[in-house]
Amino acid sequence: MSSNDAVMTRRRFVALGTTILTAEASVLAGMSAPAAAAPLAAVVPSKIRVASVSTDVEGGLLPALLDAFQLETGLEVVLHFDNDPYAAARQGLADLVISHFGHRDTESFVLQGFGMWPRTVFANQLGLFGPPADPARIRGQTSLVQAFRQIAQSQAPYLLNGTPGIRYLTAFLWHAAGKPPKDKWWIETGGHKGNAIAQAAAQQAYVLWGLTPFQREQQVHPQQLEPLLTADPLLQRIMVAVVVNAGYLPGANTVGATRLQDYLLSPAVQARMLEVHYPGIHQAVWAPAGRHNAAAQLAHLI
Repeated sequence: MSSNDAVMTRRRFVALGTTILTAEASVLAGMSAPAAAAPLAAVVPSKIRVASVSTDVEGGLLPALLDAFQLETGLEVVLHFDNDPYAAARQGLADLVISHFGHRDTESFVLQGFGMWPRTVFANQLGLFGPPADPARIRGQTSLVQAFRQIAQSQAPYLLNGTPGIRYLTAFLWHAAGKPPKDKWWIETGGHKGNAIAQAAAQQAYVLWGLTPFQREQQVHPQQLEPLLTADPLLQRIMVAVVVNAGYLPGANTVGATRLQDYLLSPAVQARMLEVHYPGIHQAVWAPAGRHNAAAQLAHLI
């Protein structure tokens, strides 16, 4: 590489670093501002609008925490939930967004200046489900890798849930288990989410899915499957809270959203998350994740 090329490369890295570091302040280097948002009503300091994915609402965690927040502060929280919370935020309908860190829109929402830096708040839980007979004898196992290895060794059927994050986790498990041949036990049908659960039940196969959607689905379409392994940290999925940036979305109650975010990160509320349980599962199914944030963010909470 010539000296000129090296200088240009260093300049590109400096420019990239500047862009990332100033994202939270919404001064993105070299990036034009988004189109102006539609005029919104004035901020109501006593009302905080939250847009969330469904799992923490259907799992009972977020409503319980928000109810306690309202009781303790006297502030009103309006909750909207579906699997596209960033769309609501872009429309000026939210002050705080809660989603999985890996949600398809988290990165673009923040880097385009609409949201502040994501703060990890809690993690929801996947589970390894299987037939009650449990032919691979994984019930009570705490290692997901060992359970996967036992399924392969016993040639018990395993059905791949095609949901992207679960497909990735399954690929990891296959490598960690020593890449066992797939010819006699591996079922890859293209099904995902509830369809994968129904197919796994029909074939008496093991399958991975989220605990919350599994519990919800069981209430509507019961299947002969049980949660056999939930204790491994590999099954946790980190979720974040993103304060909407009023500089890009005028009308956002940034002060109220930040107060709610700080509340969710407080040690007392993080501890309260361990009290949420599901039928038939003795362990806590929501993991506190506040400590994964920078120490400076947590110092005033200690």
